[in-house]
Amino acid sequence: MKLSPIAFLALACVSQLTLAGDDSDLPDWAANSLDRTHDTIGSWVDYSARRLDGLFGTEESLTVDNESFLRITHETLWQESDGFSDDFSVRFKLDLPTSRERLRLLIESDPEESLGTLAEQGSDSQLNQRLDGNNVTIGLDKLDPDDKRQHWSYRFGGGIKVRTPIDPYLRATGERVWSWDDSPWELSSYNRLSWFDSDGYSARSHWDLSRPLAPNRRLRSYTQFQWQETEDTLEFSQRFEIARQINNRSSLRHGLIMVGDSLSRPHINDYYLQSWYRRDIHKGRLFLDLIPELHFDRDSDFDPRWAVTLRLEFFLRKTIDRASR
Repeated sequence: MKLSPIAFLALACVSQLTLAGDDSDLPDWAANSLDRTHDTIGSWVDYSARRLDGLFGTEESLTVDNESFLRITHETLWQESDGFSDDFSVRFKLDLPTSRERLRLLIESDPEESLGTLAEQGSDSQLNQRLDGNNVTIGLDKLDPDDKRQHWSYRFGGGIKVRTPIDPYLRATGERVWSWDDSPWELSSYNRLSWFDSDGYSARSHWDLSRPLAPNRRLRSYTQFQWQETEDTLEFSQRFEIARQINNRSSLRHGLIMVGDSLSRPHINDYYLQSWYRRDIHKGRLFLDLIPELHFDRDSDFDPRWAVTLRLEFFLRKTIDRASR
């Protein structure tokens, strides 16, 4: 078996968790080097976004919250049938919040419409998300001020995918969250209809039902539907999981997932069991995911097949909020 140096670093971090400090699992020399890189590139990302926002917007661009980020990911995937594969990916978003009143200019890579089928997306795999000029979009989103906990909140947007020839797109997004005073359950819905000149229409809908089981545990049912004109079939996936917050830097999710397609004659293409361990290994900037899975898929005649994903994510942005999935 052959692992990349990045994968060895990730495994070394796992082995050192019991020796970890309050906010980092890295040795001082590695932490200092990573912090210098983060501060330099993160400040450049923030500065570039604010300067560009100032050209189209107002002076408030220097002070308002800006959600621009650069994410560098290294992922190693082992599958029982295919062996090892690994890759780097880069994803970015330039957020220009003051560019117009209630309009937001966004420059981003790998929009959700480019992530492939639900089966390909799997455990948020980055192996099909590469920095590619064909997957960079520039567009305007019209923002809805409505609180999605009180009403449906809608966004409408349009722009181009940067490629030759130019690829225009339009999209509409609707979101809603329901919660009840006398019930611990919460239901959220995310829905998007998109049109790209190169790929035609697509539609996706996510429904997330969850409730707390204990202060650090949560039960979740997550349902997805997706239709793409290029595939011309309705895909669906269903996830049942229990999520546990181990501490302020680590979380663990155990799930049962089913992925299938077809509305007229629905059938399941893959059942799998998954455990997803996520660790903030350095100050909300560097994250480690370790994701073992046991698949029973149609292509293998539903024989059990193991897969393990090892992922490092490096977030570069000026203001860091601790992230968890």
